[in-house]
Amino acid sequence: DRCPPAFMLKNCANTLVIRPSWMRRAYLFSILCSSVSTRSFGFPSSNRSATGTRVSRRQETSQSFPLIVTSDSSTRAFRKLNSISGGSTPSSEEPRTGWLHNSEPKWLIDQKQKQEETMKSLNVGAGSRYASSRHRIITPPAFHACGDSRVVVVTEHKISVPLRRDSADRDPEEIDLFFTITELMNDGDEDFFQTDVMMKGSAEDRALAYTRHFMLQDMDDSIIYLQGGPGFGAPTPACGIGLSSGSSWVGQALSKGFKRVILMDQRGTGRSTPITKQTLQKRFPDLFALDSYASTRYAEGKDIPSSFESFCEIEPDLAGNGVVALETATEYMTNFRADNIVVDAEAIREALLVPAGTSETPRPWGAALGQSFGGFCMMSYLSLIPQPPRACLLTGGIAPMLTSVDKAYDSLWEKVKERSLSYYDAYPGDIGLVKRIVRALLAKPANLPSGGVLTARRFLQLGLSLGGSPSAFASLHSTLSSAFIGEEDDEFSKAFLKGVDTSQPFDDHPIYFLLHESIYADAGIKRYLDGGDAIPTNWSAHRMFENRIKTPSEFSYELTAGLDSDSRPTLFFGEMVFPWMADGDYAELSGLGMKSLAHALANKSDWGVLYDSEKMRSALANGAKAAAAVYYDDMYVDFDSCMKVVGRGGPLEKCKVWVTNEYQHSGLRDNGSDIFSKILGMAKGSVRTPS
Repeated sequence: DRCPPAFMLKNCANTLVIRPSWMRRAYLFSILCSSVSTRSFGFPSSNRSATGTRVSRRQETSQSFPLIVTSDSSTRAFRKLNSISGGSTPSSEEPRTGWLHNSEPKWLIDQKQKQEETMKSLNVGAGSRYASSRHRIITPPAFHACGDSRVVVVTEHKISVPLRRDSADRDPEEIDLFFTITELMNDGDEDFFQTDVMMKGSAEDRALAYTRHFMLQDMDDSIIYLQGGPGFGAPTPACGIGLSSGSSWVGQALSKGFKRVILMDQRGTGRSTPITKQTLQKRFPDLFALDSYASTRYAEGKDIPSSFESFCEIEPDLAGNGVVALETATEYMTNFRADNIVVDAEAIREALLVPAGTSETPRPWGAALGQSFGGFCMMSYLSLIPQPPRACLLTGGIAPMLTSVDKAYDSLWEKVKERSLSYYDAYPGDIGLVKRIVRALLAKPANLPSGGVLTARRFLQLGLSLGGSPSAFASLHSTLSSAFIGEEDDEFSKAFLKGVDTSQPFDDHPIYFLLHESIYADAGIKRYLDGGDAIPTNWSAHRMFENRIKTPSEFSYELTAGLDSDSRPTLFFGEMVFPWMADGDYAELSGLGMKSLAHALANKSDWGVLYDSEKMRSALANGAKAAAAVYYDDMYVDFDSCMKVVGRGGPLEKCKVWVTNEYQHSGLRDNGSDIFSKILGMAKGSVRTPS
């Protein structure tokens, strides 16, 4: 049973089983020519897989699945088998066997069972670090006409992966990982995607047929996307990102030799076991029972605990369950960082490939693209995965791994100031309007449709968008213009309140709040310049802001809003998170349970490793190529901190860097086609940047 799969040659009642040996290929061919009708041959090309990827004869033999070559007398049965597995179908016809032609011969049933068992073994074994299970395609394929004589098909996949990969549990808890595959349809693919199993079969059968049809020996023509965030799902093909060649980086990738683009919802986001307040409440009821406790005390006219510590002091008898729940929830959230995200990407790769057998030839992704936080993930890929993608492309995403989090945020506050002033240069009339809005909110915060409260500080978080696309300024101006129901009336319009609610992402994407600063927590945060122990992030952006307003400062919105002069405009906030966001400003982030979890994560110092300088250097010296677009005016990622990492002697010194102020942080969204083409060419050596 350890022998390679057999080729079964069925001719009438005689069956000949031959173990594949390329030394006996000529002999096998002579038998086929003399005893079997060549019209029914189903062999793939001897030196290519089904997708056209070159493989060695040894590889093809070791990876082959049972192949049934039939004469005309059994072509209908062969067609039925291949409609399940996605193989080619003989052209001749023959009535089915069995009662009323509705049953199949026993040999075919047995063969189908063997084939299904073999295909189900495609997932890596449970002991593998990249283990996954239950690969399924959850909906029928969708087809999109993209011009240039191209048709693209999109399939929606899920696999199940361990929540914790360091668990010694033989039956570890699993979470779902959702991803789409967007691929060009080649000749012959349309018939496969239109088969009954792909259109009407179960999710598991579709995945089985997909893997059998493409028989992927490597991932050289595949690229995976690492989404920005943290906390956001990947864009949806066709509606979230264009597919035609010039419309987006995806369309350009399909024009640059990549056959398939994988868009992964990172764990905890999108459809990958999403984390929301609702899902956390179901998982940790003892933690969120604190909210009910606080509500009861409020109804009774008693003081509400302002923190988890004060709750424990007030109700020591009730604190036990809460302490355990908080510790468990905090530990749970640590599994949703970049160190696990990149291993999930590897699990997807392994789930799509045929087994490697005894071959030790690396089979990494052909390329990976990381935008913003996705670029941080790419650096974790180079640090933690032995065989990272062949081409690692980063846009606006060089992690400031050589700079303390406090220094990085202190610099970013200056960038936020610059962008705020640039906005007022474009819309000078909004200087007075913003001050008027802030004064009104300081006097009386407004209730939002979501249940949150629009305070002056939350209003200033609208500045988060200022580092985005060229239309970001105009969009913010449009929102501000609808603030009041009349020029002389300080009542806020419902349209304005609804617009603010929908434009701020934190309620629906709590990872963006809970784990935002943890992306800088590399094994805690070491004091790189003067040594020392790991420390927590401890609301770094908030602390750097508070440092700036200890003395009268242009950063103090309470001060500037009261000044009539336009020479001192009120500055917006940027991509920062604050402890007060859990104090009622955002309904889905508030409550004693959520607030306690946020503070526990902010005060955590024993984080795992995200980056390894030596391994990054080694990866780029031993085959992997990297190229990055670094935006000089980036409001979200500190430029000077980036240049330390990619400069001479830095961990990414072998990464080719294109520094530009032509784009803001959203360059990949604004002109993804050109940016992708440029940095891919840089990685391959066909574009000479830097000069």
